[in-house]
Amino acid sequence: MRPFIKTWLTICLLLPLAAHATNREQRLPNVNGYTPKSHVSAPSSKNKRNAQRLSTANSKLVPVMTAKTSSNVLSRAVNVLGTPYRWGGSSPSKGFDCSGLVKYAFNDATFDLPRTSNAMASGHGQKVDRKDLKPGDLIFFKLKSRRVNHVAIYLGNDRFIHAPRRGKSVTIDTLNKPYWNSHYVLAKRVLPKEPKGMQLVQR
Repeated sequence: MRPFIKTWLTICLLLPLAAHATNREQRLPNVNGYTPKSHVSAPSSKNKRNAQRLSTANSKLVPVMTAKTSSNVLSRAVNVLGTPYRWGGSSPSKGFDCSGLVKYAFNDATFDLPRTSNAMASGHGQKVDRKDLKPGDLIFFKLKSRRVNHVAIYLGNDRFIHAPRRGKSVTIDTLNKPYWNSHYVLAKRVLPKEPKGMQLVQR
């Protein structure tokens, strides 16, 4: 009796899973890319509107920096290419460290960024997936450290501008290099301060 009950329970548990798998397979396209739609009801106009709203809402989760703002940030950074690295430096005349370059490029009065790369990574801006990087986003690295200790400005096409280290100058590098790729941690997008002083916080 017990083996029969065990078999019966197994069948009862597996039948819904089998039905779900069968339905799922029917929705997948066949080899030539055509999927019969006879068993699928056409979406109503209400469902279409709801899907559009959801898509729009998702796209607004991380606002995009305006083209003008992004251009200004990148221009200020690119204009100081070749400026020597200097610990604590934040101006073309005195040199730059990595976060000093970022603060200079972003115009501190407009963005109010913290001074260190770790502080920038911890509480300012909104996280952005690497695949969604846009020019002007900040990218963070861990270099011989357990916490973020380096920041750069993303230029596009996997390139970024930064002040690397002592003995080097502000330069353009690429995430395609194994070194930078392996030390990459996260990226964030920051936007200008709002009139009321509202700041975007980490999510």
